[in-house]
Amino acid sequence: MGMNRVILMGYLTRDPELRHTPRGGEVAVFGLAVNRIFADADGNRQEEVSFFDVEAWARRGEVIAEYLHKGDPILIEGRLKQERWQDQEGQNRSKVKAVVENFQFVGNRSSREESSTPDLTAAATKAIEAQAAGPERRNAQNARHCESGSTMATSR
Repeated sequence: MGMNRVILMGYLTRDPELRHTPRGGEVAVFGLAVNRIFADADGNRQEEVSFFDVEAWARRGEVIAEYLHKGDPILIEGRLKQERWQDQEGQNRSKVKAVVENFQFVGNRSSREESSTPDLTAAATKAIEAQAAGPERRNAQNARHCESGSTMATSR
């Protein structure tokens, strides 16, 4: 038994490209940049950026391709998919993509158009701050969260 789940929040690295499959399906493909902020061993603030290829099928892909552009923030939930092939020299190659099953626009469109820095939702901002705070503060925040009886729910 296994579990394949991924949640990413980041910024589109290029405009989504809506492609049509031979069987009439649609898929939007785009890149996503995800920042990680942390303190190194000396306490200096560091930033690490990871880049992911993402695909969104059917109506999800249509909506993403219609409303989002390079630089826009998005929160995606989905699964990882590994593609394997042989290159022209016969070498085995592989690539891992994120496949969108659910997504959420982050910020509002007017704030993205008026400012180069989008407004993030309160939950996303807290998550980023907790990541930057270090494990001691995150553990304390998690303990307070559990004591308050708060829960996070998702709809499908």
